[in-house]
Amino acid sequence: MAEYGDGQEYMKIQYFSDTDTLLMIFNENPVVETRDFDENTIVDLDDRGNLVSMTLEHAKERADIPNFSYQIAA
Repeated sequence: MAEYGDGQEYMKIQYFSDTDTLLMIFNENPVVETRDFDENTIVDLDDRGNLVSMTLEHAKERADIPNFSYQIAA
């Protein structure tokens, strides 16, 4: 998983309002396979089958984007 300079792991989240698309990047491993999970969800996998990223179409409806928040568990 990608890390900040202090060694903490992180996840990147990008929202594209013009296409109502949410992109979640879980690590920076090279993508070797892209799969359609369903008609509005795409997942990218690395060479070991681990999830690298996930793309959600129609994100406002499916992920309640206006009310998005996150929490870091201790």
